Amino acid sequence: MSLFRQIGKVKAAQARVAVHRAELATPAAALLVRGRQHPWLMLGAAGGTGFVLGSLDASPLRVPGVGMLLRSGVADLVAQGVRLFAELGEATADDASA
Repeated sequence: MSLFRQIGKVKAAQARVAVHRAELATPAAALLVRGRQHPWLMLGAAGGTGFVLGSLDASPLRVPGVGMLLRSGVADLVAQGVRLFAELGEATADDASA
């Protein structure tokens, strides 16, 4: 296979990824906005999902992203927790000022 044919396939794949990324941007942004508007609902959904997975005796490493979260260092977990509390504080402050 020639190099130019491979480059053409890569460019075509990059174009497909760009199109799909643009298609997913609007629903993903709406989900993030909804999560910022209702943080306790998102926390409840995460807790409910954890409870169901625990009841089904499912391995958490089979859930996408959880394996990476568990393998990351303690500093990363602390940073994510601090960011979560900071975002919840911003949301509470915005609700109080409105």
